Amino acid sequence: MKNSWSKIKEIVKNDPSYSPLAYQFVFEALEFTTNMLGKNQYKTSDYDRHVTGKELMEGIKRFALKQFGFMTLTVFEQWGIKEDIDFGNIVFNLVESGLMGKTETDSKDDFKNIYNFKKVFEDEYEFKGNYDIRMSLSALGIKKS
Repeated sequence: MKNSWSKIKEIVKNDPSYSPLAYQFVFEALEFTTNMLGKNQYKTSDYDRHVTGKELMEGIKRFALKQFGFMTLTVFEQWGIKEDIDFGNIVFNLVESGLMGKTETDSKDDFKNIYNFKKVFEDEYEFKGNYDIRMSLSALGIKKS
């Protein structure tokens, strides 16, 4: 991962739009997605493990909600991610650096208009715990832009 981390630092140096943590998250979300789809490391070829942009976006949504819950939008905003195409930009930055692969049919457009962030991470979010904590972002000292 040390070599990968130095490549991520180089990506961020060339395109400071996104936090290095956003790139780390995409790797983790990709692993989550491949496991979710049964396309884990036990498959023999890269083609067998390939995940489409739409599949990755579904995995990102599920993984983000699992990791960050109602704070997902806030975390994404801190990382420079405001809409689904931002994940396409991150993925293709990783592809161009050699850290991820793609097929001939993959494109950034595969990440466009998959879902509305506000709708899936805020409006449709349901707390699944034993208790319900309702706290505004302003109470947490976070200013919404």
